[in-house]
Amino acid sequence: MYSNSIDTIVAIATAPGAGSVGVVRLSGIDLSGYMDAVLGGCLIPRRATYKQFFDAQGECLDTGIAVFFPAPESFTGESVLELQGHGGSVVLAQLVQRCVDLGARQARPGEFSERAFLNGKLDLAQAEAVADLIQASSVQAAKSAVRSMQGEFSRAVESLVEKVIEVRVFVEASIDFPEEEIDFLSDPKLLGAIQQLVVQLGGILDKARQGALLREGMTVVLVGKPNVGKSSLLNCLVGDDVAIVTDEAGTTRDVLRHMVSLNGVPVQFIDTAGLRATNSVIEKEGIRRAWAEVEAADQVIFMVDAMDGEGTDIRALWPEYFTRCGDSNQRVTMVLNKIDCSGHEPGRIDNNLPTLGISAKYGLGIGELTAYLLERMGYVATGESVFAARRRHVIALSNALTQIEAGQSQLQKFGSGELLAEDLRVAQQSLSEITGRFSSDDLLGHIFSSFCIGK
Repeated sequence: MYSNSIDTIVAIATAPGAGSVGVVRLSGIDLSGYMDAVLGGCLIPRRATYKQFFDAQGECLDTGIAVFFPAPESFTGESVLELQGHGGSVVLAQLVQRCVDLGARQARPGEFSERAFLNGKLDLAQAEAVADLIQASSVQAAKSAVRSMQGEFSRAVESLVEKVIEVRVFVEASIDFPEEEIDFLSDPKLLGAIQQLVVQLGGILDKARQGALLREGMTVVLVGKPNVGKSSLLNCLVGDDVAIVTDEAGTTRDVLRHMVSLNGVPVQFIDTAGLRATNSVIEKEGIRRAWAEVEAADQVIFMVDAMDGEGTDIRALWPEYFTRCGDSNQRVTMVLNKIDCSGHEPGRIDNNLPTLGISAKYGLGIGELTAYLLERMGYVATGESVFAARRRHVIALSNALTQIEAGQSQLQKFGSGELLAEDLRVAQQSLSEITGRFSSDDLLGHIFSSFCIGK
């Protein structure tokens, strides 16, 4: 999948559109020819220099700052040249074309970060954290991305890998020398080391799960009959009139989406058409789309008028959900709206399903509802630093923990060193996938292709 690293690559490194400053970045083995042709001579390394940028006829394309970073002291580990000119799309495109005419090729998405990884400047988790910092949707997510980018997550994983290797060496040496009179596999220190691994790995997994929540958030769909207050709740959560609210049933015909930050966790709330029998073609399509969102949601809020819903089995109120989505109610929370009319207290209500009372009109119980949603998604406000983790990191850590616990069980029940050694080997491989020490070309291609061009 990789291109020849001898190629010089070029890309616009700033966001599309007009701006006061735009940056064109090159990376390659030897950039002296590009500096001579575009700048009229080579630069002093790591010194910002005001220069004219020339075209093939020697005419000035633009003026700006040029900075040269010789290999290996650069982001990619290769020689890097940055041309910081004016942010117009035309002039930046001219600069890129000038470099292409001189022999460079346009970079693929994420190729600068890919080269940094291949040249040992970043491990895979750090490279992903670069993209996560760019895409961070909250202050907390940005802070966790910086920690991972600086290597905090990678160091924690590498510490685990080293401890797994230590235990593997001990176990495999015991297997290789069975004639020894001492049974090393029954040594309490071995069981203690494995248990310490389980505890340490579990702690890192918890932090990674919190980091994945900060990065990816979750999707919450609001459903219910017409006029139960779904659009009013969306407006209340967003803090603005993003959805039309009237007394007329069936006002919402399409899906409305809005992102809200709850304690730094990005949550996408989706308002849907009211569920009811109807002859309207448009409303039927809205209801079809509503069901599509329900089936894909992380959490579903089923809204009911507080005068109708308390004590009623949700299966009687919404049987179609259990027919379509199975018997589990783990994704569903019943919300009784309009408690200002019913006399219910805001917050949790004893019922046959997780149920909360609110008044979307007056904002009653909204704090309790958002806290409950954070709890359901597994968010814990511990104040401890978390890592900018992705779903693949969580899966790898979970797999490693499962393997180590399986090996621990094999050793305790059967004294099987061979099975323990194999479980430890697989666990080490899972952990190494996080930093890229063990990875396939397909995995790397998928990761870097999601980066923006120029990064």
